[in-house]
Amino acid sequence: MNKPKITFGKIQLNVKKDEPIETNKPAEDKVEVAPTSGFGTFGKQERNSINNAIEDLALDDAESQQVKDIMGISEFGRRAKSFDITKEIAKAREKSTVSSTSTSSEQKTDGKANENASDSSNSDDDDDDDVVGPLPPKDFQPTEQTSKTKKKTDDNESADSYDDLSDSEDDDESNVGLANRIPASHEVTMVHGTRSVLALASDPSGARLASGSIDSSLCFWNFAGMDTSMRSFRTLNPAENYPIRALCYSVTGDMILIVSGNSQAKVLDRDGFEKLECVKGDQYIADMSRTKGHTAQLMSGAWHPHQKGEFLTSAMDSTLRIWDVTNKNHHKIIIKVRSQGGLKTVPNSCAFTPDATLVGTGCVDGSIQMWDTRKTFVSTTHCIRQAHQKGSEISSIQFSYAGNKLLSRSLDETMKIWDMRALKQPLHIFDDLYARYDTTDCCFSPDDRLVVTSQCLPKDYSPENQSQLVLYNANTFELVNRISVTEAHVIKTLWHPKLNQIFVGCGDGSIKCYYDEKRSFRGAKLCVTKTYRKKKHAEIGGISQVITPHALPMFRQEKSRSSRKKMEKDRLDPVKSRRPDLPITSGQGGRVASSGGTLSSYVIRNLGLSKRVEDDQDPREAILKYAKEAEEDPYWIAPAYSKTQPKAIYSSTETTEGEPEAKKPKQS
Repeated sequence: MNKPKITFGKIQLNVKKDEPIETNKPAEDKVEVAPTSGFGTFGKQERNSINNAIEDLALDDAESQQVKDIMGISEFGRRAKSFDITKEIAKAREKSTVSSTSTSSEQKTDGKANENASDSSNSDDDDDDDVVGPLPPKDFQPTEQTSKTKKKTDDNESADSYDDLSDSEDDDESNVGLANRIPASHEVTMVHGTRSVLALASDPSGARLASGSIDSSLCFWNFAGMDTSMRSFRTLNPAENYPIRALCYSVTGDMILIVSGNSQAKVLDRDGFEKLECVKGDQYIADMSRTKGHTAQLMSGAWHPHQKGEFLTSAMDSTLRIWDVTNKNHHKIIIKVRSQGGLKTVPNSCAFTPDATLVGTGCVDGSIQMWDTRKTFVSTTHCIRQAHQKGSEISSIQFSYAGNKLLSRSLDETMKIWDMRALKQPLHIFDDLYARYDTTDCCFSPDDRLVVTSQCLPKDYSPENQSQLVLYNANTFELVNRISVTEAHVIKTLWHPKLNQIFVGCGDGSIKCYYDEKRSFRGAKLCVTKTYRKKKHAEIGGISQVITPHALPMFRQEKSRSSRKKMEKDRLDPVKSRRPDLPITSGQGGRVASSGGTLSSYVIRNLGLSKRVEDDQDPREAILKYAKEAEEDPYWIAPAYSKTQPKAIYSSTETTEGEPEAKKPKQS
């Protein structure tokens, strides 16, 4: 059916105050369309077209009513509320004329008005809700079981949503509510090695975790690829034999900063391949601004929160340096750290604020110093000289996610929380927190309601004692919970904001992961349900038999059935057993005499001459024995000199008086 387009214009009611209202007259006769342009079309609307539209609507209503009667339902889905204008005006006039009636009549009129208001509100609610299918009957009333089921469903939906749980409620502000929000219902252990884990870092997405140990080993953990065995997929030694003090992922998660015990920081890519190694400075230059890099051991490091390629390092040469990944031969910015007297002091820890407007460091002299990145780094913007005890390293400083609070941890067994708007005095001091390692850190919870730190075992601890994670309320500073971790020391703590899981590095080389079934997401939950499956190797068997010539019995070597018989046989072989030479039992002089004591006898015997030369006779006598024979029948010397020197000239043996016999006279 081709329906004409319905337009809406001004509705004018020609109703006078004194005229009575005719309720029996049709409503369309009383409605006049103003001679103005309609909505959606241009020009005047004729009364005939409007009447045709009303007739079509009436036919549609008749067809709808017929379908309802056949199907046995009252109405379809969503329906706009229809009302009569004349009836509403009559009610209003009735209310104004009967203003002086009794109280009961007024209450009755008010009840009707409330019913009308409830009807209109119900219609609005129906418009807001998406109704699918026919509506329930008018006389339908939900039972108690249905209401309980609906309430239980709503409770489950609210429990599954972390955003709903993070809303500020009255019970969440109490310590009981905060204790229930700690993801520590389940625990899983990952083994890094046998030495202390000094550094932990996780990428922003929470897919990977990196851990560094005091034995210079670096392990990468991939939660999506691990199973219940919880083994790392890659282990490196990027810093030679130096301990890894700090690890930090970039803001995009594609690079990781490695701060080790040497003076050169390294940047690795996501798979562990080296991407950058900072240059080493000249140790013989006193002015640190003249050197291109650090000249002493690194202490800490951090990535820029917004810039992808910038990172910060601190070292024992009393400087902070900001580097750029694109330039490894020179630092970008240098910051000199000074103590109260103007002398050098070591910055033990460093960090950026979340908005990257400040660079902060905790020094060995107990001071906390901050510089504004929008200004020059000559003088400090904020400086707290007596933040902690002098001589005790500030092992960690952390800014809250909102940037309005600062948390500092020191080896003086204290942790302090500061307000960034008033840094003269701390908001609270948490005492009796023993720390043994200078890399012990602290952190805020993702919603900034809790502060977390670790407590190492005391010096005189007993074997049944365990190190603990200590959690405090960041607003009321009350103790919320203590979690016993292990019998070794707890060094590093990491609360990932996206996974809502807590990772703890321990002194025995293990990494503890705490999570909650409902409040935590992915991470360790992905691998605790995966079972380890042993890989099946495909076995390939040959169909045809291959015979080689050396496999025949005549060429086959005998194989000993046991290794003991083979060893005994090889023992009898002097070559295989490498038996030393046996001693000589006959003759004199031993093995030297048998081969010839002199060089001449050794040569003669090796030449194989028949005449044997005795070593014990005098060589002169042995030669003179052949003098007569040589004179009669010369063979070696005389024939050679017979032509050049027929008469032999010998040296005279006569000596002059006064000269010794051994001295040869000088011939003129």
